[in-house]
Amino acid sequence: MSNTHTRTEVQIPATSSVTDDDDAVLDPEVLGAALLGKWADVRRQARELAGRPELHTIEGLSSAEQRERCFGQLRYLVDHHGVHRGFPSRFGGEDNHGGNVAGFEELVVADPSLQIKAGVQWGLFGSAVLHLGTAAHHAAWLPGIMNLDIPGCFAMTETGHGSDVASIGTTATYQLDTEEFVLHTPYRAAWKDYIGNAAVDGRAAVVFAQLITDGANHGVHAFYLELRDSAGQFKDGIGGEDDGLKGGLNGIDNGRLHFTAVRIPRTNLLNRYGDVAPDGTYSSPITSAGRRFFTMLGTLVQGRVSLDGAAVAVSKLALKTAITYAHERRQFNAGPDLREEVIMDYQRHQRRLLPLLATTFAASFAHEELLEKFDGVFSETTDTDADRQDLETLAAAYKPLSTWHALATLQECREACGGAGFLTENRLTSLRADMDIYATFEGDNNVLLQLVAKRLLADYAKEFQGVDFGVLARYVVSQAAGKTLHRSGLRRMAQTMVDTGSERKSAIALRDERTQHELLSDRVTTMIGDLAAALRGTSHMGHAQAAARFNAHQHELIEAATAHAELLQWEAFTRALHAIADPGTRQVLTWVRDLYGLCLLEKNLAWYLMHGRLSAQRARTLGPYINRLLAKIRPHSLQLVESFGYGPEHVRSTLASGTEKLRQEEAAAYMREQRSQRQSTLR
Repeated sequence: MSNTHTRTEVQIPATSSVTDDDDAVLDPEVLGAALLGKWADVRRQARELAGRPELHTIEGLSSAEQRERCFGQLRYLVDHHGVHRGFPSRFGGEDNHGGNVAGFEELVVADPSLQIKAGVQWGLFGSAVLHLGTAAHHAAWLPGIMNLDIPGCFAMTETGHGSDVASIGTTATYQLDTEEFVLHTPYRAAWKDYIGNAAVDGRAAVVFAQLITDGANHGVHAFYLELRDSAGQFKDGIGGEDDGLKGGLNGIDNGRLHFTAVRIPRTNLLNRYGDVAPDGTYSSPITSAGRRFFTMLGTLVQGRVSLDGAAVAVSKLALKTAITYAHERRQFNAGPDLREEVIMDYQRHQRRLLPLLATTFAASFAHEELLEKFDGVFSETTDTDADRQDLETLAAAYKPLSTWHALATLQECREACGGAGFLTENRLTSLRADMDIYATFEGDNNVLLQLVAKRLLADYAKEFQGVDFGVLARYVVSQAAGKTLHRSGLRRMAQTMVDTGSERKSAIALRDERTQHELLSDRVTTMIGDLAAALRGTSHMGHAQAAARFNAHQHELIEAATAHAELLQWEAFTRALHAIADPGTRQVLTWVRDLYGLCLLEKNLAWYLMHGRLSAQRARTLGPYINRLLAKIRPHSLQLVESFGYGPEHVRSTLASGTEKLRQEEAAAYMREQRSQRQSTLR
């Protein structure tokens, strides 16, 4: 299957060498430059800002104190020009969309609450006015939004509807006699809920509601609404309540909002994609209601893009802490010497941390490509419908993987640091709590992956548009033959004959770049092909029957989308390592990429065996070769985390400060002194 609309085909060299240079020397500065990507200068500026104590989390504050501090930090960002790169230059911005997100996502290393509260103010509220509004709206509200005179909310999610935005209950009904919209929440489940800035700080909101005029519902649109007066009191018809203490991100005042026949001017409709004339006539440059809805939501995709980048950054912080500590912490004695072993030398510890490190590199390189795609669309240099669809699909694919990965990485790093990792001073538990919500906001991860799978199925269907019956028949025959070949064991037999008597040959084959790519991509195409066959004919079914058919295959849909996203990350990693000129750095990074690829194969080994893609003999070589890769990467692991570019002012963990090394040196000195005294006594 050709997925030209959802990914760029990876360029694999004609031959892929598996010759290792065990004396390879990694240059952290070379690798660090590759990780910084296109907006390196912006990232450096943002990291300098994020390293300042004025923006750092202070542990132990009450929820009210955290909120007050976090709001004050927004003003600090304004005063130090940290958040306006994406706004128009005519209002003091830089029209730099990619750089804006690159800088914004680095705020997570200072304080995740700050990053998300800034995201609410400028990435959601401000961006909604910018991208959904028109010139008059920009002139009226953007200056105040940018300088924080208008703290705002993004009121989309409702208690009864989160991911299913199209079904929200809030209405905006046009009144012809007064040329106003009446905003109303007709029942409790239609209250806007979990809204950042709603409980205390928000003075205005972009409210999403069903637009109704002349009895016709034109679907979800966005409206600008003033929430509170200058004294902070709700205006007439508006009410709300505090969501209260949360599991994390307590610097943000999440709350609920409800509206009882609240009147707003007709011109408060953010009307870039849909407008209502004074006489109540509705018009839109996009005739399809469905396409209009997805176009409006697509303008807000930067939230998912930035969460992907922030999750990668947090994974880097956690690994920097855990791997630094693992190089200093000693535990147990494996030999006659009194000196204990560094825990990074234990294979199990390498197995715990280094695959997570490899995945972090893959996610980082993939995110940089996503960011460039985002910038191309929003700068309008590559802004076709296909580009926007690609961007939305990529963001929906990467955000789930990176946020789940961050949670898994924080948990494993916490455990790998033992009891010390549970101390608040080392940040791992606090970051874990703050990052938890990343898996469900800006789109629940499972829902996003289902959207990706549906896009893959749509692309699959396009392969057969316009083909004649003969072509389709030949394809069906070839698919059937392929399944027969795999399921009958013929391919396994052929592979076993090739592998027989050469375990090293089997391992080398799996190290080959082309082999990895073929195995990863074949899994995706097979899964999508099987799903397409299982779902064939649903377009001609009744709604309930079609929904039941999809539901029966929902798990496979999400698994296929996950496999697709992992393939895209592997490809991005491969492109990045081929772009590195320094031989030693490229060699070490190739080992890391291989570790990522082979761990994906190991994770899905049952699938490869059941579908005849790997022989049992070749499968048996996978685990031992991963262990050999771990041993090759281990001497470079400190330099690999050093390449992330985060200093002590960013990590802020005692475990990564060198304190453990000093303790170990003190203990070693004490033991040497004790041994010396015993020997003196014996003499």
